[in-house]
Amino acid sequence: MNFELDASQRDFAASIDGAMAAADVPAAIRAWAAGDTGPGRKVWATLADLGVTALAVPEEFDGIGADPVDLVVAAERLGRWGVPGPVAESIAVAPILLADDERCGALASGESIATVAMPPRVPRAVDADVAGLVLLASDGEVGLGATSDRHDSVDPARKLFDVTATGDTQKTDTATAFEYGALITAAQLIGAGQAMLDGSVEYAKQRSQFGRVIGSYQAIKHALANVHIAVEMARPLIYGAALSLGSGSPDTARDVSAAAAAAADAGLLSARTALQTHGAIGYTQEHDLSLLILRVQALRSAWGDPTWHRRRVLEAL
Repeated sequence: MNFELDASQRDFAASIDGAMAAADVPAAIRAWAAGDTGPGRKVWATLADLGVTALAVPEEFDGIGADPVDLVVAAERLGRWGVPGPVAESIAVAPILLADDERCGALASGESIATVAMPPRVPRAVDADVAGLVLLASDGEVGLGATSDRHDSVDPARKLFDVTATGDTQKTDTATAFEYGALITAAQLIGAGQAMLDGSVEYAKQRSQFGRVIGSYQAIKHALANVHIAVEMARPLIYGAALSLGSGSPDTARDVSAAAAAAADAGLLSARTALQTHGAIGYTQEHDLSLLILRVQALRSAWGDPTWHRRRVLEAL
């Protein structure tokens, strides 16, 4: 059995990388945090052109109807670039919640961005102030939500909003939608972790201290190797969970939580090691590393924190 990504999936990932490299995503993140969503919306328009926003939307609404593996491929790249906005919520969760609702068409085309609150694990909706569609889902039902109080996140580019129900609700598969949210968030964490690792390796090859490049010191080598191991051990868990989710396996919840916990740990280890490798410049807002460090901190608890996911794995064994 071949577990590698096929050529079309690798090409898809490369096309996202190419587009994001040309889009100056770090500048869009900083503008988003400052309240200017214009550059970030241009990034989302580019993702729509690539078909990313249509991945989970049914074909009847001009979507692609892709399987979870394709979503993970895209989400890992979006995490690597730190794309601002409700990525998991709009690209994966909302299409599952809306199912055969015609509003999916606006998500597929990129005309609308959606965000979701799903208590108790996801009590607030991220970036509800810029979303065209705010959903509140719980116990097998979903409806429109109205936002109220805003709360700051550890990541300035992620604003959290309290949401209350408004209007009628409809039946939906909230259990599956939650698994998609947790899985796509885990994929973003791995993407961010890999990006910080790659940046740290390059920096360690260039930065000199006491007459030697710091990458020649065993302590740096071992620290970066540990991050590599953590990321490479977590990635197959994410793709395995995607296969479980796509097949409707009874072990899906266990597999998603195992992936989420591993990705959260790998992302945190990568962030800490990157900061140690870069030194004081990693703390500065002017350095792009700080954007990914803060994003990892925010995403670790976005769709269930690591402790909760570990508990769910243990309960399934």
